[in-house]
Amino acid sequence: MSSNYIKNHNFPEDLRTMDYDELELLSYELRDFLISSVSKTGGHLSSNLGAVELTIALHKCFDTPKDKLIWDVGHQTYVHKLLTGRIDGFSSLRQFGGMSGFPKVCESEYDVFDTGHSSTSISMGLGMAAARELTGDDYNIVSIIGDGAMTGGLAFEALNNAGNSKYNFIVVLNDNGMSISPNTGGLSKSLGRITSTGKYIQIKDQIKKGFSKVPVVGEGMISGIHHAKDSLKYAVIDGIYFEELGFKYIGPVDGHNVRELCETLELAKGIHGPVLIHCVTKKGKGYSVAEDKANIFHGIGPFDVETGKPINKSSGKSYSDVFGDTLIEEAKTNDKIVAISAAMIDGVGLSRFQKEYENRIFDVGIAEGHAVTFASGLAKAGLRPFVAVYSTFLQRAYDNIIEDVCLQKLPVTLCIDRAGIVGADGETHHGLYDISYLKSMPNMIVMAPKDGEELSDMIHFCAESDMPCAIRYPRGEAAAIANSSDNNQLILGKSERLIESGSVDIWATGNMVSTALETAQLLNEAGIDAGVVNVRFIKPFDKENLIEAAKTSKLIVTLEDGALIGGIGEYIDSLLINEDIRVMNLGWPDKFIEHGSAAELYDKYGLDAKRISQKIKSEV
Repeated sequence: MSSNYIKNHNFPEDLRTMDYDELELLSYELRDFLISSVSKTGGHLSSNLGAVELTIALHKCFDTPKDKLIWDVGHQTYVHKLLTGRIDGFSSLRQFGGMSGFPKVCESEYDVFDTGHSSTSISMGLGMAAARELTGDDYNIVSIIGDGAMTGGLAFEALNNAGNSKYNFIVVLNDNGMSISPNTGGLSKSLGRITSTGKYIQIKDQIKKGFSKVPVVGEGMISGIHHAKDSLKYAVIDGIYFEELGFKYIGPVDGHNVRELCETLELAKGIHGPVLIHCVTKKGKGYSVAEDKANIFHGIGPFDVETGKPINKSSGKSYSDVFGDTLIEEAKTNDKIVAISAAMIDGVGLSRFQKEYENRIFDVGIAEGHAVTFASGLAKAGLRPFVAVYSTFLQRAYDNIIEDVCLQKLPVTLCIDRAGIVGADGETHHGLYDISYLKSMPNMIVMAPKDGEELSDMIHFCAESDMPCAIRYPRGEAAAIANSSDNNQLILGKSERLIESGSVDIWATGNMVSTALETAQLLNEAGIDAGVVNVRFIKPFDKENLIEAAKTSKLIVTLEDGALIGGIGEYIDSLLINEDIRVMNLGWPDKFIEHGSAAELYDKYGLDAKRISQKIKSEV
């Protein structure tokens, strides 16, 4: 078995004594194990299959954990975990109480940072390099970043700073979005290697010094040589951009050739100053189904290895599907509707929209801040942009929302997918903070649908609104709540009463409305009358009906799938401060919530109907 082969070695130490034939065999074993294991647990497969040889080479060439490997995003670190003694953890990968699917400092000394968002590794690595120079320590630092993450503005800011720093620091660009060209690519690789060797650099400096001694014409000759050299470089070297920033560029390198990777990494270790290695890989490498459908297998649930088909896939529409389908409906009658995605067209439900309106959708790459400001430009020019983005990634666009959308009072709609608890990806991916920061922004309308039908209604509402709008909705299958009110038309700032208030009145938002209804039923069975209100509009808030509820109830309970600090519960507290009413706020505590299924996390933190009803019973 592959697992036995891997377990019988002491990695990463054994890598440093293995020959290249043994390392190639290891790459097969690692892939077999990954495919078998992830098929049972789900996870990020295609990116990890593409990084097998690269990870082997990194641990062979560097003295980890003394040398620091900093993984961008971190979803491609499964092989890194296998080579650092964590094979037993894969049976519980991304499961409650089990091993994280991302680097975790608490898991291993080989993990340098807890990561989960893109474009951060170069900044992190440069900071460590600067600290190393100040403290006099001696270790190598390697930041491994994907080509997708290089579209993030932070990566470019870090590159600009790093190239000017002159610190010894290696950036590995894992490019899985293009193939190696036998013409330009091969020449680039050769020239990149030649111009990166110490001998070349030494000769170049000697020539420059020699010409500078020639009277009158010396500097002109140097300038002319530079011009000729630069013309050649601009013509044939893909990495000229990095060279101009101050990096020594090496590549492209075949990311599935361990020997070539090791030779390149050893070369880079001997170069003074920042180095960028351009490594070309293939997502899904070694598993044909994942190679053909790399995007689907980027993050997938349990699947059948033979066919690649998901196991126990939900047959119902997800909230993402509802969003995408509804936006298509709007676009049919409103030619000003446009969609924007930050490298997540499939994930946010826009794949069908892209097929039908390819000229009205924009994928800006992993650049959420740019996506929002780009949308402001579209809106200023008369269009109606809908920016679809995961809640956790929208955090990166905080200032853009305030300055470029809200301040300008532009009709940009933020469609915030994966709001609330998302499950297996854990701390870096839960969408718990959007309510807290969005409701503080002037001119912003913030909504949360109780089910799929209400999400559609909210999208129609936003298409007609002249204000900045945000709709937050959860991951997974869209709910269908049967007992909506008779008059459930959306009216700005008005809530929806689903059950008449009793001694207890539960004010819930978004996906927690269904939990509130279930809680009310449990309370009613226990002889406690409980009302339920659907807080559709988080902002502007329905103050009038809240005050009325406070006059007839003994206890108001707030229920939200977001952080308690800055949430709707705190806001309701402030509105009722002068009322003779008790308030219980239920939501997520002031801590980073671990990974696990939504049901497990709701249970642990007392946010399921059974636990909520027990808390309410103790108060009435």
